[in-house]
Amino acid sequence: MNKTDQQYNSIIKICTDIFTKKMHDYGTAWRILRPSSITDQIYIKAQRIRSLETKGVSKIEDNIRDEFIGIVNYAVMGIIQLKLGPSENELPNEKALELYSKYFAEAKELMEAKNHDYDEAWRSMRVSSYTDLILMKINRTKQIEDLRGKTLISEGIDANYFDMINYAVFGLIKIEFENA
Repeated sequence: MNKTDQQYNSIIKICTDIFTKKMHDYGTAWRILRPSSITDQIYIKAQRIRSLETKGVSKIEDNIRDEFIGIVNYAVMGIIQLKLGPSENELPNEKALELYSKYFAEAKELMEAKNHDYDEAWRSMRVSSYTDLILMKINRTKQIEDLRGKTLISEGIDANYFDMINYAVFGLIKIEFENA
């Protein structure tokens, strides 16, 4: 198993643990959110990361690492919502975790394909660049949402969520393994 595969799997474990614990506490209350609301939640987290990167000071407990985990988890929830549609009915926790694992695995497969073509260029990037790329993907997603998904040439909202997951995972890998 290569370094990236091991590190990505470690991040999956961290994010899944947080997702599972929050699901224990809150259930799947997020099922009521429309994808556009999830996009806005991701925006809030990415904007806070950018603010912390710029200011260098935090006045509340959550740090950049926590916010990247939040981006990962909200993006996976966004993909689930795109596939199932929002609902006032919660999902059984087991089904939610099954879908979460499925879409996180798809994100990893996408990363592996891109990593092959780009030769791990992401390792030479700064964490702040991942933040900016996530913010760009959010802006693209908002535009696609405003167009009600009717694009001429672009990938869909799900592709942007998958990219957000992977950029956030890259940030987490840098924080967990390279900045230690």
